[in-house]
Amino acid sequence: MSSPYFLYVLNITGIAAIAALGLNILIGFTGQISLGHGAFFGVGAYAGAIIATRLGLPFWLAVPLAGFVTAFVGMIFGIPSGRLKGLYLTIATLAGQFIIEYILVHWESMTQGTMGIMLPGAGMFGLAIDSDRGFFYVIFASLTGMTLVASNLMRTHYGRAFIAIRDNDRAAEGMGIPIFRYKLLSFAISSFYAGFAGAIWAYYMRSISTEPFTLGLSVEYIAMVIIGGLGSIPGAIFGAIFITGLNEILRFATDAMMNIGAFAGFGLNVASLREFAFGLAIVLFILFEPKGLAELWRIVRSSFRLWPFSY
Repeated sequence: MSSPYFLYVLNITGIAAIAALGLNILIGFTGQISLGHGAFFGVGAYAGAIIATRLGLPFWLAVPLAGFVTAFVGMIFGIPSGRLKGLYLTIATLAGQFIIEYILVHWESMTQGTMGIMLPGAGMFGLAIDSDRGFFYVIFASLTGMTLVASNLMRTHYGRAFIAIRDNDRAAEGMGIPIFRYKLLSFAISSFYAGFAGAIWAYYMRSISTEPFTLGLSVEYIAMVIIGGLGSIPGAIFGAIFITGLNEILRFATDAMMNIGAFAGFGLNVASLREFAFGLAIVLFILFEPKGLAELWRIVRSSFRLWPFSY
């Protein structure tokens, strides 16, 4: 665990897992499709950076505040869910993705536009968090806490209402569940997770710009949720591990081929195959294991529990 690169990959995976947990609450448990999760991640990153640089608040306060700011933004963009569902809601959230991207780039007085923002160093309880190892402890403590919150949320009447809306929103409304209010709540919780993760990522990177928060990032998060397993808390974490690992494998293959003269051109092609690889992975999992990696893990775990007996 002493390798800086290994710690970096673990930290990026942990941050992605926090954001994926939030998206799984929205898509997997509430049945509301969103193509704007990458933009909400960016809102959290910029909110954390602005709170830290302009208000001078410490890391431990800036990160959750960024989550609440993002939750408010998520509720605004979740308003169409009261009237829209399915493909139309997907298009509405896609529009939200592009609107947020535009604001982040052009609201230069607040976001510094394409110049980006430099963040101060993170710290807690008088201790500086200035290394990969330090962030590792913070990120995985946060991931553990957020996982417990998500797991317990699904056991409350809020979680049961989310699941009822996902399964049949008309029946849920007939049971007296205010579906619009719960849909907005789901958008808010999902966005809080994205914003919280985005703020930690901003501190970890120490500087942010608008480039990472594109539709491609939203597609990555959807891939994490689908591949990990819709409606599964562990599945979101498995999906984050899978997609982050796939990203690193493709980057390693690209770098390796670029360093070999005869394969330099092919290395450029590998770099452009990233989106194709994500799409292919999603299609394969939908066809052969719709319940995702969480179901595969359940099968493997059951097999070991029954071993050496086959019944």
